[in-house]
Amino acid sequence: MTLDQLKKGQMAEITGYTLGNAAYRAKLLALGMTRGTQVKILNIAPLGDPFELAVRGFHLSLRKAEVGVIKVKVLEKGVVK
Repeated sequence: MTLDQLKKGQMAEITGYTLGNAAYRAKLLALGMTRGTQVKILNIAPLGDPFELAVRGFHLSLRKAEVGVIKVKVLEKGVVK
């Protein structure tokens, strides 16, 4: 499952990335979006783009195509660290 498939309020743990642009993947890793990081979908714009995420104590807005490369597993309950 990828992060763009989640709904507002859902939490997930990053499990990896789909094949694609290595430079963009490096940018996400530099932002702290590493394997095992918990992410919460705070908001999704009315037309589905962009996504507002809570990750590692800060808010991050990414386009739908950008969150579509992030593989996740959904968490039932948890706290974003």
